[in-house]
Amino acid sequence: MKMQFQLAETPEPMAAERGRLLFAAPVEFLKGVVAMSGLPPADRVEVCFAGRSNVGKSSLINALTNRKNLARASNTPGRTQEINFFTTQDGPYLVDLPGYGFAEAPVNVVKKWQELLKSYLSGRVNLRRAFVLIDSRHGVKKVDDEILTLLDRSAVTFQVVMTKVDKISKAEREKVIEQVKGALAAHPAAHPEIVVTSSEKGEGVDVLRAIIANLE
Repeated sequence: MKMQFQLAETPEPMAAERGRLLFAAPVEFLKGVVAMSGLPPADRVEVCFAGRSNVGKSSLINALTNRKNLARASNTPGRTQEINFFTTQDGPYLVDLPGYGFAEAPVNVVKKWQELLKSYLSGRVNLRRAFVLIDSRHGVKKVDDEILTLLDRSAVTFQVVMTKVDKISKAEREKVIEQVKGALAAHPAAHPEIVVTSSEKGEGVDVLRAIIANLE
C-alpha cells in the first residue's frame, strides 16, 4: 500500500499544551560529542535534527526552545562538527547533528564526522525520531536523499520539516510540497506527516513542539 503524505495538522489542545509546557521550561546545552564513546547514557527518549548545511537548523532549534543562541549558527556552512546534546526538563534529549553536504572543512574532517553521523543513526536505541530539515526554496536534493536512505537502512523513523517557508510564494510552496511528497514515497522510514515551518515568523513551531512532547 502506497504511503499517503500530508501536512501536519494543528495539534489537539492537550497535545499543544504538552508542547508549550515542555519548551517553556529551561532547555540546556549538555555536551558536544565527537565520538560514540562520548554519548550520554541512553536513559530517555531522544530526537535528532538533521539537515544539509545552511538549511536553518540552528534557527529552528532556537525558535523551538525560545532561546536566541542555544544552538549557535555558523556563518560558514559545515563548521559544526560535533553532535550537540540539549536537555529538556523531564523530557527528551534534543540532538543537533552536524550539517551534511557542502562543508568548508578538510576532506578527512568531513569523512570523520560523516562516519560519526552514520554510527549515531544506526546505533542509538533510544532515538525515537529524526527530523530531517528540507529548505523550502530547494526541496529534496540528492544529498538529502542519501541521508533519507541511511535512515531507511537504520530503521529510524524520520519526519521531514520544511524550513524557510516564508521565503517563497504560496504557489511555490504548493509546488515544493508536492516535490517533497514525491521524493518521500521511495523511503519506507518516512513519517506520513510533513511539518512546514518558518523560524522567523514562528509558523509550524507549535506543531513541532507538540510532536516532540508527545513522543514516547
